[in-house]
Amino acid sequence: MKALHFPAFEFEVREQGQKKLIFDIARKKLIPLTPEEWVRQHALHYLVYHFGVSLELLAVERELQFNQMKKRFDALVFDSQARPLCIVECKAPHIKISMETVMQIAMYNQTFECPYLWITNGLSHYWFAFENGKINPMAEPKEWPTTKP
Repeated sequence: MKALHFPAFEFEVREQGQKKLIFDIARKKLIPLTPEEWVRQHALHYLVYHFGVSLELLAVERELQFNQMKKRFDALVFDSQARPLCIVECKAPHIKISMETVMQIAMYNQTFECPYLWITNGLSHYWFAFENGKINPMAEPKEWPTTKP
């Protein structure tokens, strides 16, 4: 898999027949290793090992209902009070982050109203703050508010 703009992490990767699988630390199971999953696993490791987010406060690849449509978010970080804190949208490295991607995460955030949003394709990382109904670009947070259970 392609090297990404994240610190080096140790991953459990296995081959099963012709498929490669990667162990998802949040879902605690092997997942098919696609380019998007490679980015998602790096993002999850970054949240856990860089920011200190507890695995108990992460939801990964869950369904949400939006305007009678079923959608799936990549990851959602909760604070210690179980309030949504940050929604994460991951794209494969060859997918450019566009305004369409920002609109996608903004649509998801109408359900959660997270104060932080993070979009990454593993090569580019975009952070946003959601305040007063507006999404504003921001620098990567230096630390997370309480994310220990």
